Amino acid sequence: MSSMNRVFLAGNLTRDPELKQTNSGMAVADLGVAVNERYKNRNGEQVERVCFTDVIVWGRQAETCTQYLTKGAPVLVEGRLQLDRWENADGQPRSKMRVCANRVQFIGRGHAPDGPADTQHEPVAAGVAEEIPDKDLPF
Repeated sequence: MSSMNRVFLAGNLTRDPELKQTNSGMAVADLGVAVNERYKNRNGEQVERVCFTDVIVWGRQAETCTQYLTKGAPVLVEGRLQLDRWENADGQPRSKMRVCANRVQFIGRGHAPDGPADTQHEPVAAGVAEEIPDKDLPF
């Protein structure tokens, strides 16, 4: 049986993007995205639930996200789920599920006061995600 790992999220940034560099100089940005879900419960009452998701973005797309996006900006993220595993300072195993973005689109207005007006409506970058060597991972 074939498998598929593809995620689409439409939501708002929970914080300004954080840009870092790997040892080899590749840009990597961490984003937090809040996705709101609204539904009616059995009693007919409107309920809102928020799913907070961490997103990692690589390369030029990471730099562009950091340059033009700020907390609250609406975005559309396309990517794949990725489980990161490591040991903390005490030697305890840790893990974190997040989305590794292949594409981030700006879908709102008014969140890039210093940038070109139409940049928010264009895809940040498209295409195939770059393979990142393990030695370049920031964790």
